[in-house]
Amino acid sequence: MANESLENNISFSEKVELIEKAIEASHFSYAPYSHYHVGAAILTLNAEIYQGCNIENASFGATNCAERTAIFKAISDGEKEFKALAIHAVNAKNEKNYAYPCGICRQVLAEFCNPDFLIIIAKDKSDYKEYRLSELLPKSFSKDNL
Repeated sequence: MANESLENNISFSEKVELIEKAIEASHFSYAPYSHYHVGAAILTLNAEIYQGCNIENASFGATNCAERTAIFKAISDGEKEFKALAIHAVNAKNEKNYAYPCGICRQVLAEFCNPDFLIIIAKDKSDYKEYRLSELLPKSFSKDNL
């Protein structure tokens, strides 16, 4: 069941497409250690969607999350303004999970997104939750603190 939609500038069809792209990205995940497959899709203000998946490494510190993979791909293509992000995960038991961004991903999002940035945490197209970045990272440290 979908949550009540937060007031935002993203249409229902854009949300569904973003969730679909996050689910698709989870299939490309490289997770031989945790078996926790995460996909993310970020929507730019230019209506482009960039996908990312988690990429694990035997040296766990070298692992990269799906959210950062998606945002780094977008940034490396010149995009720096974003509208929304969707995240989807499947665990080792092949169960869909609500996958929240880790602290590092939240901090990276805070660097490029405003506090009202929409984050969609999706099990599937009809079962998702919506949050603002400010809800997931209150009192964030940003360039305004420097």
